[in-house]
Amino acid sequence: MLYWLLKYILLGPWLRLIFRPKVEGRHHVPDAGCAIIASNHLSFSDSIFMPLMVRRKVIFVAKAEYFTGRGLKGFLSRMFFVGTGTIPVDRSGGRAAQAAIETGLRILREGNLFGIYPEGTRSPDGRLYRGKTGVARLALESGAPVIPVVMLNADEIQPPGKIFPKIKQVRIRFGPPMDFSRYAGMAGDRFVERAVTDEIMYELMELSGREYVDVYAQKVKNQIAKSNAAATDKKPAEPISVS
Repeated sequence: MLYWLLKYILLGPWLRLIFRPKVEGRHHVPDAGCAIIASNHLSFSDSIFMPLMVRRKVIFVAKAEYFTGRGLKGFLSRMFFVGTGTIPVDRSGGRAAQAAIETGLRILREGNLFGIYPEGTRSPDGRLYRGKTGVARLALESGAPVIPVVMLNADEIQPPGKIFPKIKQVRIRFGPPMDFSRYAGMAGDRFVERAVTDEIMYELMELSGREYVDVYAQKVKNQIAKSNAAATDKKPAEPISVS
């Protein structure tokens, strides 16, 4: 109930009025039946604007830590993720990825829309990065079509690290459904799963017009963090004033 209240009464109408979303290809999202909504990931606001533009409920999974925070911030975070239909998944330990896959398959087998960011994390610089094969595993095991969607300017509206978004028209583009039934029965084959994932990422590249980098985004983020830490360590100490 909270999901629909936020979408159509408490939050959705205001977001539509302020950000005037422009959506292309929304008709590609089926009115019934399961489908995987695979999106690039530029900003925290992706998980707000894209589901707002889809008539049906889009269900995501997120790490359980988002639901267990303390204080006012923890409460607001929990209410947001619960209200947006997000399901908590324990991502600690070796079975983290498998837990997310199993949850996604359950959602799809129930005939729902499952949202996923194949890159696994937000892009550090707006470019499109190598996709993880979880999206292929979901498509092959469920038989669900993959609907590619790209956020065209979410990183301009709410850059990483910024709390408050800029008031600017949101632009979203959906592509035609991708059918991978030709690979039926081949889930678990890492070469097939990589080929399917790369095909999805290529479509996202074409739809978005963004540069593609064949490296995992998290690896780039780790390198940036390491470089920043090294730069901080090398920073000269402040001179001591002696009066």
